[in-house]
Amino acid sequence: MPIATRAFAAVAADKPLEPYRFDRRDPGPDDVAIEIKYCGVCHSDLHIAKNDLGGTRYPIVPGHEIAGLVTAVGGNVSRFKVGDRVGVGCMVDSCRTCAACQEGEEQYCVPGMTQTYGSADPLGEPVSQAITQGGYSDRITVNQDFVLRIPDSLPLDAAAPLLCAGITTYSPLRHWNVGEGSKVAVVGLGGLGHMAVKLAHAMGAEVTVLSTSDRKKADAERMGAKHFLINSDKAAMQAAAEKFDLIINTVSATHEIAGHLNLLARDGTMVMLGLTTEGMPVFAMPLLWRRRAVAGSLIGGIRETQEMLDFCAEHGIACDIETIAPDQINEAYARMEKSDVRYRFVIDMAKMA
Repeated sequence: MPIATRAFAAVAADKPLEPYRFDRRDPGPDDVAIEIKYCGVCHSDLHIAKNDLGGTRYPIVPGHEIAGLVTAVGGNVSRFKVGDRVGVGCMVDSCRTCAACQEGEEQYCVPGMTQTYGSADPLGEPVSQAITQGGYSDRITVNQDFVLRIPDSLPLDAAAPLLCAGITTYSPLRHWNVGEGSKVAVVGLGGLGHMAVKLAHAMGAEVTVLSTSDRKKADAERMGAKHFLINSDKAAMQAAAEKFDLIINTVSATHEIAGHLNLLARDGTMVMLGLTTEGMPVFAMPLLWRRRAVAGSLIGGIRETQEMLDFCAEHGIACDIETIAPDQINEAYARMEKSDVRYRFVIDMAKMA
């Protein structure tokens, strides 16, 4: 029987999110049914709800930072049992056969991963327009291969944002081989940025935060940053030239990046993580002169996401969060647009009216 599900959904780009009810599928042989306890609120949720990127199909239930408990498993499921603490991130399926999927990089699936919300649902969820619906809800059913185990030492509420903010920053740090002696700069101390600081510090890097003001300096230092740089301070920026091996740029708004390239050492890389909707000029000369690169990175594969969760448990890392009730989501969106959150909103589904 379909599972009755309560949620909050965006129904139009210019309207607030509102209560919404729909049915989840009953778990099939390879599925895990999950009672969602907490769901993080990502800046990309805001973009999709407001159709900033185009193509949003309504009604849509956002949310891809999901933490909860297993309530049922299909007959073929052996890795999970009822009561397990689990998470679901930004994807719930992929083609499984392309080179990316075969290499454990399902996020780069060539036909396209099935996103946790807003994708055509190959399993035909009995909901509006047959699209996947996300974690601003009290239930979800997911194929076992896309379910993560949350270690017991991580609080479920603070672990939820690790399923996006955590893996989005962990993956490039690992890919660009950050370790002891690495010099890493983090642009922007928000939901992504604060996780980048914590993770890079735990990996042994010397971390510098670049920001527009010093109002978060104490927080940055508490999280592991050794230096704090105001990017409008021309003298300080000049003094930091050619210092960094890696710059993690987490800003989700259009901003100036060309000037930051001079901060990179030879063969250094700036990795863009923020979901921006407009182009940002980059000039060839700073790249050519030091063989620098500007790159992108998208979340991480399932295997790497589990690795990240285990790393966080080992090092006592979780997100700094502010919990809200589901009916506070529109207020949270308004505050996110003003960067008024330290550092991730998390919806407490126990407060669903």
